[in-house]
Amino acid sequence: MRVTEIFFSIQGEGTRAGRPCTFVRFTGCDLRCGYCDTAYAFHGGRELSRAEILAEVARHPTRLVLLTGGEPMLQRELPELARDLLARGHEVTVETHGQRPTDALPPDVVRIVDVKTPGSGEVATDLAYLATLRPHDEVKFVVCDEADFRWSVDVVRTHRLEGRAQVLFSPVWGKVTPADLARWLLASGLEARLSLQVHKVIWGPDVRGV
Repeated sequence: MRVTEIFFSIQGEGTRAGRPCTFVRFTGCDLRCGYCDTAYAFHGGRELSRAEILAEVARHPTRLVLLTGGEPMLQRELPELARDLLARGHEVTVETHGQRPTDALPPDVVRIVDVKTPGSGEVATDLAYLATLRPHDEVKFVVCDEADFRWSVDVVRTHRLEGRAQVLFSPVWGKVTPADLARWLLASGLEARLSLQVHKVIWGPDVRGV
């Protein structure tokens, strides 16, 4: 498996924001979103076996593990790694753009699906995978402007995501203010959550390995 970095930090996003977490960031992505903040993971990395990854994860004092990228579902052995982690008592989350099949992941894995909006430059057109989300999964919309937000609201309502998965909205750092996103969310009446990138608030937007 090709890995860019493994590190121990505070989970900065989603329903687990603020919790200590071990991050396993895989190399490679098949999308090129305009606001991507992990473009350094597109190339490079190092080849590690599942056993080597498990050994590095075991060095850190937390149950929570995030498998991310890049796009982690490009890694052929990801479902097996997730099973290995679950068997060792870890709480396993996978952050994905959702446009690669996730059905091979064990049921106990939390899928955090980042639905690509028009403003990303990689808008998701086939959203059939949203029907597979479960109550413990998360669906995230990173919005570039109010038009992105309105598009996302339409997706949430069309696919009846409220109550079926955790729905989150995040502003593109430096482009949409949290106050504006909060105002849009309140006016929408959606049962959803505003999610900020807490790690950027703590350490700044350009620091890696946090």
